[in-house]
Amino acid sequence: MDYKKTNAPTTTMTRNMADFVTETGNVYESIAIIGKRSNQIAGELKEELLKKLNEFSSRTDNLEEQSENKEQVEISRYYERLPKPTLIATQEFIEGKVYFRDLSKEKNEAED
Repeated sequence: MDYKKTNAPTTTMTRNMADFVTETGNVYESIAIIGKRSNQIAGELKEELLKKLNEFSSRTDNLEEQSENKEQVEISRYYERLPKPTLIATQEFIEGKVYFRDLSKEKNEAED
């Protein structure tokens, strides 16, 4: 997914907790789902960032000769300006773009 084109806010904001109950019926369950999705997003962003930074890395072994690579600095700054994974996951959850299953409910339905 392209997280650069998300409409998630870049700053933290106060949310109405009633918005999180509609999907699951439980605020805590909704927060757990958002947390898991946030971890997925953070992992994907980290992999993407490291892949881009490695393209510009120098292959020298001498630590004294290493200097700041301007391309790496610009890439890092760009990723720092993106919305945080928690904000992206929250926005996805509110928009109904997060898929989740409740295995305990599926077990109960299978037993009936």
